[in-house]
Amino acid sequence: MGDSRDGVYRETGIVTEIPESGLPVKWRVPIYSGYAGPAAADGRVFVFDYQQTAGDAFNNPGERANLNGSERLVALDATSGKILWTHSYECPYSVSYPNGPRCTPTVDDEHVFILGSEGNLKCLQVVDGKLVWSRSLKRDLKAEVPIWGFSSHPLVDGDLLYTMVGGEGQGVVAFDKRTGDIRWQALDSEAGYCPLSIIQAGQTRQLIAFSPEAVVSLNPKNGRQNWSIPMRPSYGMSIARPMVEGNRMYASSIHNEAVLIELSENEATAKELWRGEPKSAVHCANATPLLMDGIIYGTDCVEGCLIAVDGSSGSRLWKTFEATQPAEKRFIKHGTAFLTRIGDSNRFLVMSETGDLQIAELSEKGYTSRGRFHAIDPTAECFGRSVVWSHPAYANQTAYIRNDKEIIAVDLAR
Repeated sequence: MGDSRDGVYRETGIVTEIPESGLPVKWRVPIYSGYAGPAAADGRVFVFDYQQTAGDAFNNPGERANLNGSERLVALDATSGKILWTHSYECPYSVSYPNGPRCTPTVDDEHVFILGSEGNLKCLQVVDGKLVWSRSLKRDLKAEVPIWGFSSHPLVDGDLLYTMVGGEGQGVVAFDKRTGDIRWQALDSEAGYCPLSIIQAGQTRQLIAFSPEAVVSLNPKNGRQNWSIPMRPSYGMSIARPMVEGNRMYASSIHNEAVLIELSENEATAKELWRGEPKSAVHCANATPLLMDGIIYGTDCVEGCLIAVDGSSGSRLWKTFEATQPAEKRFIKHGTAFLTRIGDSNRFLVMSETGDLQIAELSEKGYTSRGRFHAIDPTAECFGRSVVWSHPAYANQTAYIRNDKEIIAVDLAR
């Protein structure tokens, strides 16, 4: 969701609408399966996938599938799609929804970091893929693999790399990014599935963790807790990262779990303002909601549509299936669309689960389409329908979009 992890795409000179003829596809490259979004940096695109070699892959939210295969990081030339190098390692799977890795690679200057579904945390050289260091969260920290796999995208800040690990005293772990050595551990909690983030609030830099028990603020230097707001999503599904606008933070999860938090302006404290209820707020699963001008926009896991919510009260302003499944009119489970704001405008790039890339204007008044085209086929499965559950990367006036068979580069230049 960008180098500042706020879901805002700040490049200029991109299209303001999508013509009926669609947008040019500059290149396409075959890959293997996975949910991890691509990452683009310094002329390269990194995509993380899984090559299954044995076992029965099936999607059952209550049962782990056991597979043999390899996780693989691929580095591509951003202009041509040419494969520059690959790094692959054997990785048997025992997770539910076993398509592949969940975590987008994190690029930090000359290094790229990956976290696989079974807890393989690795640092590689950007230029050639040479392994710098490797840790196993299962082996080295005795962490239990969550049923849907490790999903907390590595966060790099200064000399540290942070991720959710899970277990007594190690809900969050900070590693030395150069060596992989543990610098500190904090929280008695399960790993959950949420990426960490660092915010500036109360005149303090705060590391925000959304565990299956609470939204928690930690000191990023040593892991000491600043504040905690209880929030317990069903099935431990803390997935969507809490998002901030001004001094308000919105945390959301499945069914009826959502809370709006007010961050103190003068110190590292916080308080709850309102909590989600049935038919209010928006309860997000695997797509992070965005805040704009006091309005919360997100796809609801129960109704399956995009919903706009008044941030001051939690009341719903409007809803639409145009962003998720336009053919639907009532309810679908876990309807998904990935939203990316274009600069400081009210226009958004919207990647639907159907594989359609859209541009739309969002406001408190409604959803106005500014064009759409079918960019890539949905190849994953969710409750009997085909879906794309991978967030695109936007860079170089290009959208880099993947499914379980290919990654494509779509021209966004005006």
